[in-house]
Amino acid sequence: MFLLLKNANVFAPTPLGINDILICDEKIVAIAPDLVVSVPAEIKTIDLGGKMTVPGFIDGHVHLIGGGGEGGFATRTPEVAVGKLIEAGITSVCGLLGTDAATRHIASLYAKTKALRTEGISAWFFTGGYRVPSPTLTGNIGDDVTFLDACIGLKTAISDHRSSQSTVEELTRIASQSRIGGMTSGKAGSVVVHLGDGDGHFDPLIAVIEQTEIPIGQFIPTHVNRKRALLDAAKLWAKRGGNIDFTTGIDAEPDPKGATKTSTSIAECLADGVALDRISMTSDGNGSLPDFDSDGNMIGLLVAGFETVPREFADLVEVAKLDIPTALAPITINPARMLGLAAHKGQLKVGYDADILVFDNALTPDSVIARGKPAMIGKERLLRGNFED
Repeated sequence: MFLLLKNANVFAPTPLGINDILICDEKIVAIAPDLVVSVPAEIKTIDLGGKMTVPGFIDGHVHLIGGGGEGGFATRTPEVAVGKLIEAGITSVCGLLGTDAATRHIASLYAKTKALRTEGISAWFFTGGYRVPSPTLTGNIGDDVTFLDACIGLKTAISDHRSSQSTVEELTRIASQSRIGGMTSGKAGSVVVHLGDGDGHFDPLIAVIEQTEIPIGQFIPTHVNRKRALLDAAKLWAKRGGNIDFTTGIDAEPDPKGATKTSTSIAECLADGVALDRISMTSDGNGSLPDFDSDGNMIGLLVAGFETVPREFADLVEVAKLDIPTALAPITINPARMLGLAAHKGQLKVGYDADILVFDNALTPDSVIARGKPAMIGKERLLRGNFED
């Protein structure tokens, strides 16, 4: 199948101006002005009318099979519907477990990842969770990363009362297993590290990189904008060459602990000398969110959505006044590198996967091409999961 996108204002994320994009099956095969295509096959043509066209977003932190559960069985959130990802411009996603590794399992996470691939988007997952020893499918972290095609690394948690309170030795051992599994199978073997509210902040990770040979880039610490002290520690970590990941669902500003919006936090980090390529942002989507009334009483539970991802991109451009390529980096080329996907994801480039997001004039998702196929055109969603209305 050939798909021709005409008159796209391409940010690859480098600005390329008005171009046409030719797609064959799942790959971009040409980007140039005024393409004239003659092939012995059907060509579907879509005129984008000069709209901003960027790489599809990469969300590296999603509770694909649901999150929550910390308030009892009734607080467990449902699985992700593929349409919710598409509506947010997300074409590549990585799933993981949260606190609950009793009623949620790696086998189910693997199955959901495969289901999303069948439904039409790109998906991977991290083995492990908050627990140490880490829950796995094969019985070993390294073997999960090595032998499960969709497994690209490990998830763990530190500085949180819900974590397993891992020692530096335990944290070193599991990170090493993920790293070696990645080396064996040609994957990144990255370790996503949930950072909680504890005062330890990055201390366990600092001990690992100072006491062992594990490189700082092996880790992707996340939720770094949840409080002021953690954000300050994240800047120092990033200036040492470490990755830092911001959670777009954190927007409680002002907040007693100093939590800040992702866009505000990223702009601050860049102004303070943090290198752009150290920064990513993810949704933490499908986790449970407590809903409070004006007096601070919890009145219910909500499910964390994905609309915060394009919203924070728009705020980086319109509020923080970053240029478009800079604002795109934390959700395109940077996560592609951190997750080991940079050879085929994160850019609009010949030979790369045809994952494309088109914005309207208000910087909200208008159209999405996922793996070379129209998934949403003119805000009309074409891609639906089996159980979506």
